[in-house]
Amino acid sequence: MTLRTEPCGGTDRAAALPGFLYGIGLGGFVDGIVLHQILQWHHLVSHTDAHPTTTVAGLEANTLADGLFHVVSWLVVVAACVVTMRQWRAGRFAPAWRFHLGAILAGWGAFNLVEGVVDHHVLGIHHVRDDVGAPLAWDLGFLALGALLVVGGWLLARTSGPSGGRRPPRG
Repeated sequence: MTLRTEPCGGTDRAAALPGFLYGIGLGGFVDGIVLHQILQWHHLVSHTDAHPTTTVAGLEANTLADGLFHVVSWLVVVAACVVTMRQWRAGRFAPAWRFHLGAILAGWGAFNLVEGVVDHHVLGIHHVRDDVGAPLAWDLGFLALGALLVVGGWLLARTSGPSGGRRPPRG
């Protein structure tokens, strides 16, 4: 096994990939657990005429869709674990905490942006708040939060660099 002896550059995509994937998966869990289950502001297909949350059949369909959404989120976290292990087995050092946290925040923000644009605006299958008369402000706020997470995460990762300036131990 060969260990890297030089710190990675600030734009090392391989070093950012695990954190970015963790951010996507964990962002999905925050959305599903907090917005779908705890606050019950919406479900995955709650803004469709075929699956209204005012009927038992509609709630069953939404519960199933939410469960499938959680499975996808879980699979993304598993993928992040696999990528992390593959990198460690290849001799890469774990990234600096600031870099890793920045990648996680950027992944979470990317999740929010993609999910917000696709589900809220393109498909229209739900909104952040399906329980209010004018959900657009909530949807735009969700997109703004996603953009802030991407920019903040990128800035945090960039100020650290993947290795945090560490060198491997001599010996």
